[in-house]
Amino acid sequence: MTVNGFLGQLVDLPRVLNEHSYNINIFGTPSPTEPWGWNLWGHHLAVNCLLIGGRQVLTPVFFGAEPNLIDSGEHAGLSLLDEQERAGLDFVRSLTAAQAEKAVLYHHKRDPGMPPGRLHPGDELHLGGALQDNRIIPFEGLPGAELDAAQQKALTRLVDLFLDYQPTGPRQARMADVRLHLDDTHFCWIGGRGDEDPFYFRVQSPVILVEFDHHAGIFLANPEPEKFHTHILVRTPNGNDYGAELVRQLTGSPHRLDGPA
Repeated sequence: MTVNGFLGQLVDLPRVLNEHSYNINIFGTPSPTEPWGWNLWGHHLAVNCLLIGGRQVLTPVFFGAEPNLIDSGEHAGLSLLDEQERAGLDFVRSLTAAQAEKAVLYHHKRDPGMPPGRLHPGDELHLGGALQDNRIIPFEGLPGAELDAAQQKALTRLVDLFLDYQPTGPRQARMADVRLHLDDTHFCWIGGRGDEDPFYFRVQSPVILVEFDHHAGIFLANPEPEKFHTHILVRTPNGNDYGAELVRQLTGSPHRLDGPA
């Protein structure tokens, strides 16, 4: 929200882009047993939470920043999403040549060898972007079964960085699921691997989907993807975004929450 306010100052649109242009919705009635939920959304921010019977599903989520660094004013020095960026780059650089051959799908962020439609006008390379709930996305890249123990640990740490918005208990439970499926987890990469190269990567398993992507300018003027405009997404595959599958399992029916309240 702070970065959104900074962007509004940069492009002289403070009435459109500011720290307060966000909305909270409550769905259903808060209860320790019955399903209910909330979401928080606005520019470069969408967080969806479902709670039922002591369990929580906090996906889908979307965080973005343009620019991802405030370089002047009261909040100068504030940066966003650089931990995820650095961890992804460190991980792809740790791969052997044979592993990288499988993981790297294209060597340029907007590679001319990509099939038509792979580049989305709004979501760039994200496959789980807007209006893509429950999309079936084939695995691509390097399977976790082909990583050594140190690499599997590094991949686990990478995923954990994408869940840093969660409370400790749900985050630990989520990561336990991730570890159970490490052999079936796939890592893929698009773009260069130099310090200044923009890139995209995805970590995908039967229980989690995370995507990281550098974008071209929307309010800023860069026509090509640059590292100062970043989007990340986290989804739960197999129908459990918004907790839909969990509600079905626990209640025996596809429960639709009333709302917003």
